[in-house]
Amino acid sequence: MNAKGKVFKYGDNVDTDVIIPARYLAIQDRMELASHCMEDIDDTFTKRVSKGDIMVAGRNFGCGSSREHAPQVIKDSGISCVIACTFARIFYRNAINIGLPIIECEEAATAIEDGHEVSIDFDTGLITDDTTGKTYQGQAFPEFMQKIIKAEGLVNYINAK
Repeated sequence: MNAKGKVFKYGDNVDTDVIIPARYLAIQDRMELASHCMEDIDDTFTKRVSKGDIMVAGRNFGCGSSREHAPQVIKDSGISCVIACTFARIFYRNAINIGLPIIECEEAATAIEDGHEVSIDFDTGLITDDTTGKTYQGQAFPEFMQKIIKAEGLVNYINAK
């Protein structure tokens, strides 16, 4: 399993209220909800993101409330993986539950710049900044997590069994 795309880079402590502002949580349509992803810190994000792109962030990404909407709108916007120095624990679990690949790798999250092209090999955890040619070793996904991600989330994975 792999991902490849253009990087959208954000800083530390990006909380769930920034990822998807609470004022939109009543929206039932997932794609309409995703159209508001990141708009309070990057109002052009949804206009520029393409399927397969990659989000990179600093420390404590996804802090704040435990809403599952946050990783879901990131995934629905087209992002194929989020790389960060660290993730808030509940965001990490919610991301895996809905099938959004996330990788903690401080070296990559610090060095990779906005707009770079990046490739990720989920089997090995290898992150390659195709723009600079540099590689970084992230944590490979255990086999069971790869199965959840391939199934597009925990519920689909369980239902398929």
